[in-house]
Amino acid sequence: MPNLSRRSLMVGAAATGVLAATAARALPDSVASTPNLAGVSILITGCSSGFGRLGAEHYARLGAKVFATMRNLPRREAEELRTLAADQNLDITVIGIDVLSDEQVSAGVAEAERLNGGPIDVLVNNAGIGISGPVEVQDMRATDLIFGTNVMGAHRMARAVLPGMRAKGGGLIVPISSQLGRVIVPYSGHYSATKFALEAMSEQLAYELVPHGIEVAIIEPGGYPTQVWVNRNIYTSALKERAQEIHTDGYPRVVASMGEEDGSGRSADPMDVPRAIAQIIAMPPGTRPLRTAVHPGSKPQMKINEVAAATQVGWLGGSGYGPLIKAVHNVG
Repeated sequence: MPNLSRRSLMVGAAATGVLAATAARALPDSVASTPNLAGVSILITGCSSGFGRLGAEHYARLGAKVFATMRNLPRREAEELRTLAADQNLDITVIGIDVLSDEQVSAGVAEAERLNGGPIDVLVNNAGIGISGPVEVQDMRATDLIFGTNVMGAHRMARAVLPGMRAKGGGLIVPISSQLGRVIVPYSGHYSATKFALEAMSEQLAYELVPHGIEVAIIEPGGYPTQVWVNRNIYTSALKERAQEIHTDGYPRVVASMGEEDGSGRSADPMDVPRAIAQIIAMPPGTRPLRTAVHPGSKPQMKINEVAAATQVGWLGGSGYGPLIKAVHNVG
């Protein structure tokens, strides 16, 4: 498959940087740069709170045309964002999308493309939930919900924007994963399972989209004090109430604390994540890293990312898939 390296095509020469630096990047603890995103259209899921809400405002302040999506419209958070955009002259349009719905995803993306006058430049797959507790306690209702949101929802969104991105010959998909997409904390329910799946799906997409000039840049945040903890407690408490004793009696201490996490021990600035994403969006096409760890504290996934990248290149770099693998991992 000759001439498939998007990096050689886009920046004029095959990259020859260190593999670890491109496959497992960590941004500085504080990203102070203010990139210019003028002319960039960005569609974000899960904008009612957290990284999505902060990102919508941040990217718009940097000049981007933002389509901020959230479910269950009308709602207070949507009106607050619309009011902010109007008061401060920010180019933010709120669109209703529940990532669990094929119909809403299709209609919402079509509306964003219509208002944008063409395909979206960047998709930030931010919508996600957590449900904690032992794996055995996770019933099928909880399992379907978290996989449906964190994995299938991201898949729906990617499929919806990709025809347009392919037609224009470029684009960027930014999945919001987690440290727990590469390492595992016991009793975190299926959260790691869904983020591991998101990481694998996103990396595979990155390889397959090389011929189309579309990049994937996975973000791996550590723990931040956002609304996710409140929502997680709601879902986890509901699971706890309906859980059967035959499954809970093996984990009495863990089950007793389910639904009581508040994230109060986390003091890192949630703006780290939208700042990092803005910096990546502003990078020249063909230079963006596949994975970026974002957190001022420990980043335990870094070595795993480096080993995984080296393994992919070592295993498939000399095969017919080599140009795809090497392009994503920035290997000449």
